[in-house]
Amino acid sequence: MTSLITGAGLVGTSYAREAIAQGDPVVFYDVRPDANYINVKLDGGPYETAQGDLRDLPALVTAMHRHQPEIVVHTAGLIGNSVSSPVYTGMQINVQGTINVLEAARLTGVKRFIHVSTYGVYDRRSEAGGTIPENYPRAGEGNPYSASKVANEHIAEAYATYYGFELVFVRPSNVFGYNHFRGGSGGGMTVHSLVEAGFTGEPLVVPAIRGRAFEYVYGKDLGRLIRRAAGIPLSGVTAFNGGNGFITTFEELADAVRTVLPDLKVTVTPAEGPVPSATTPLDISNAKALLDWQPEYSVPEAFADYVAEMRRAEGR
Repeated sequence: MTSLITGAGLVGTSYAREAIAQGDPVVFYDVRPDANYINVKLDGGPYETAQGDLRDLPALVTAMHRHQPEIVVHTAGLIGNSVSSPVYTGMQINVQGTINVLEAARLTGVKRFIHVSTYGVYDRRSEAGGTIPENYPRAGEGNPYSASKVANEHIAEAYATYYGFELVFVRPSNVFGYNHFRGGSGGGMTVHSLVEAGFTGEPLVVPAIRGRAFEYVYGKDLGRLIRRAAGIPLSGVTAFNGGNGFITTFEELADAVRTVLPDLKVTVTPAEGPVPSATTPLDISNAKALLDWQPEYSVPEAFADYVAEMRRAEGR
């Protein structure tokens, strides 16, 4: 069962690890595939690459015709504030790019399309306690990134409904893991800066906007979730939240890093006004019930694995 994965970053390679472990071929479609990074993440496991841009529909069709994937896992795109620099280009990559991946999948007869979305599709401006299930209102958070992801979900649903292929949405919380900042993730960069400061022992100052509370999920746990979503029987459209089920404060995050790198010294700059933090975790009961999935890594255990991987990759 061949999978074509758009994007050879943390999420795409985390899924690929699981597929390869089960003996299935994987192909990365990426604008600049980094062989060194892929080899680190896959522990030297076998894979193929097709280099191309999401905005290049003929290249996507060619790649899918050549490799004949049964499953497309769409992870590629800009993340966070990178969608805003400028907005027009960000929307071309994220929204038109997703349309192109969907169209290429339709033209080549792909059976299942897994769209890796985000917790940012939920309208967290209306949080009212409890947890956030998959049927929570989708309206984004008023920024270009979340707007692009909400649009992508509606477009993917229209394609799946009209053309009849299987569609799965995976909506992760704040994903972290080795080198996640490469894709433009602000949260990934914050986590990376904590780990770097833990290695060097140099004091780190984090702006208040980056010292907020979030829900996290480790990349390898998310890879397992996506892989299980690739294999279950389903029809129509299905969605799964992917988080650890609780909110982690910045202080708790830093303490988790210190369990591995005790020399971390970090301070958060005082806020000039209110700094919004997540208060309501994702409801992950759907993934537990249908996929028999829950995170295997605690936050400290995830950082232990993260740092071990970083040491292997960079010789630290």
